[in-house]
Amino acid sequence: MIDDVAARLREVCLSLPEAAEKPFGGHTAPSFRVREKLFLMTSEDGLTMMFKAGPGVQEALVSSDPERFFVPAYVGSKGWVGARLDVDQDWDELDELIRDSYRLIAPKRLAALVD
Repeated sequence: MIDDVAARLREVCLSLPEAAEKPFGGHTAPSFRVREKLFLMTSEDGLTMMFKAGPGVQEALVSSDPERFFVPAYVGSKGWVGARLDVDQDWDELDELIRDSYRLIAPKRLAALVD
């Protein structure tokens, strides 16, 4: 299951303009960047992912569905959202949330290319 989830995340993330997979720090888990800036990280165990969200989105997601979403350590205070990947997820929703994260991190010219 974890391999399927990782493959699905790769497919979504690497379809975005100039996106690259590159771990951060001493971690080996997949992380995705645009121009060296992180827009999605996964946990070492592959059970969670973290992504940047706009104002109010973190609170809305976590309060509406705490089984799926959480405030992650370290980056939660900066508006990032955690999503559990070991529960049923709405992949259309995750796809849109990943695209939103990319748009928030990418340079304006690249962000404008994302439908």
